[in-house]
Amino acid sequence: MTASHLDHPAAPPKVVAGLGCRRGCAQDELLTLLTHSLAQHELTVDNLVGLASIAHKLDEPGLRELAMHVNLQLTFFTPEALTLHQPEKAGSPLIRSITGSPAVAEPCALALASRLGKAARLLGDKTRTANATCALATFDREPAA
Repeated sequence: MTASHLDHPAAPPKVVAGLGCRRGCAQDELLTLLTHSLAQHELTVDNLVGLASIAHKLDEPGLRELAMHVNLQLTFFTPEALTLHQPEKAGSPLIRSITGSPAVAEPCALALASRLGKAARLLGDKTRTANATCALATFDREPAA
């Protein structure tokens, strides 16, 4: 990819993924969930510009392996940093008791998208497997100065 692809009006959408998972969730399960989530929006891993999760998952091997596998930075957010990005409907009391945040996937995706650009918004609903959740968010790039 060259820098010129940024100037192209039909540049492919850039998205970030917010991921939540149970302890010990395998990288394979996370990757399958991620590619399935992207495919629902006719996107691929090539559209991804970042991954995010909650600070509680800092040492989660499956998340770290996934980030290495797709060659993307994994950003962690504290529950306090996610406060602005919580979904309108109430999150899970169980998730809040474990992580300090009522939801993980959606607010992590929105927090990272907000950091990278403006007008961050979720792409559809989060998807889930038995052990993981994934939410996608997109954003508008700042116009080149």
